Amino acid sequence: MVDLRGQYLALKAEIDAALAEVLDTTHFIKGPIVGKLECELAGYLEGAYVLGVANGTDALQIAFMALGIGPGDEVITSSFTFIATAEAAALLGATPVFVDIDPRTFNLDPAQIEAWITPRTRAIVPIHLFGQSADLDPILEIAERHGLYVIEDNAQAIGATYKGRKVGFLGDVGTLSFFPSKNLGAYGDGGAVLTNDEALYERMKMITNHGGRHKYYNEIVGVNSRLDALQAAILRVKLRRLEAFIDARSRAADRYDALFAGHAAITTPYRAPEGRHVFHQYTLRIAQDVPGGRDALTDHLKARGIPHAVYYPVPLHQLPVFSAPGAMRHGDLTQTEQAAAEVVSLPMHTELTEEQQAYIARSVLDFVLQTAPA
Repeated sequence: MVDLRGQYLALKAEIDAALAEVLDTTHFIKGPIVGKLECELAGYLEGAYVLGVANGTDALQIAFMALGIGPGDEVITSSFTFIATAEAAALLGATPVFVDIDPRTFNLDPAQIEAWITPRTRAIVPIHLFGQSADLDPILEIAERHGLYVIEDNAQAIGATYKGRKVGFLGDVGTLSFFPSKNLGAYGDGGAVLTNDEALYERMKMITNHGGRHKYYNEIVGVNSRLDALQAAILRVKLRRLEAFIDARSRAADRYDALFAGHAAITTPYRAPEGRHVFHQYTLRIAQDVPGGRDALTDHLKARGIPHAVYYPVPLHQLPVFSAPGAMRHGDLTQTEQAAAEVVSLPMHTELTEEQQAYIARSVLDFVLQTAPA
């Protein structure tokens, strides 16, 4: 799905030099390299404060903790995503409330949100899924009207834009993941929290450092969550090329779009006109009237040696951890459940060649055309 080795070889000299600098200085925890990355990320994302943390899930938990979200509180979010978003809230005793998605973008549908706000609701967490921004203006307006926080889960969409602005700093807090497969990926775990609020930033700094500003003088209950300098060094090299990476992914998406054009059984990714899609994933929808549907297609791709993935085969509200009677509330998630039955993601990365894409697309089309009803 992602050619990490090919990308490393293209950047090898710079990455090796950056790692050597860290090893030479022995500033492995915090230190100047991490600080430089935080400043460079803030500049790139056009915001005030960035704080590196251990991973993207920690970033979400730290954001919830800093905003005081805990037992008895409710957090509105999407069921069509990875578990980390809801898990981080649940770990603190808060209840995820799942709302349906826009079937075009797979993102939280703003029109569905307000019906699920209660006196216990504290935050809305839009997830910029697959590399495309959620429709933020109506979400921010609803949040302001009801006195709610907005936490942007930006794990999959660094560099994406919404109405001319990069996402991540448009809500109260944003979160990033630097998991190796991400558009800006480390060579291990890593993440960050983002905010324009200085007081909130200072509180998150304390939380990540066992709840203290100074060693041994702890003020609040916190955690131990830090981005190490070796990962920061790698990310600094890659950040300088992130716009080129995005351009390469966009060109690859354009090629896929052209290869699949005109086939009614295949729906290619929708690109909302108000923003820039950065294609963390290239996700198709396969019509359910195709014999065998999406699952038969994945078997076909496996037989042809083509990497693929289903993000996400089981919506969160149907997982055992969240589906117990009375465990949480959710609306009619028809669009979420249909997407889970139809989506399949194809290889998408900076090293894709036209020949590889042609083979991938031809394999998908061979299956769809051979199995299409007469």
